[in-house]
Amino acid sequence: MTGHCAMKELGGKKYRCFFELALSVMGGKWKPIILYHLGQAGVLRFSELRRGMPEVTDRMLTRQLRELEADGLIHREVYRQVPPRVEYSLTESGLGLFPILVTMRDWGAGYEKAMGAAPTPLGEAYEADRQPQLHPRYLEGVTE
Repeated sequence: MTGHCAMKELGGKKYRCFFELALSVMGGKWKPIILYHLGQAGVLRFSELRRGMPEVTDRMLTRQLRELEADGLIHREVYRQVPPRVEYSLTESGLGLFPILVTMRDWGAGYEKAMGAAPTPLGEAYEADRQPQLHPRYLEGVTE
């Protein structure tokens, strides 16, 4: 184990090491899923994110999006029109997490196999076996 580290603070988050800071910014049940979906889709509206995570409540999704925006991982673009339109995308900092999230996804796939999970029934929707791809928007260097 490493030695005792001094307490630091950044943006209201207290931490003793960089790993602890990273987890406080992107950790939790919903934040990694939001970041993963945005990495693949490029830009999503609230309702699209919500459909991709049916178990999350509107209140929790709103809270997680606000925290991710405050921490500089996502960009929120508000279009002044009727009805109002709001879109979310990854920032440069959020984009840096995508390879980590893909690695975590791959670990989950291997863990499922190692633990002997039953195959998905035919006709049921489930994540494709293909490797997740970063949306071309980010490959072109378009981030906010």
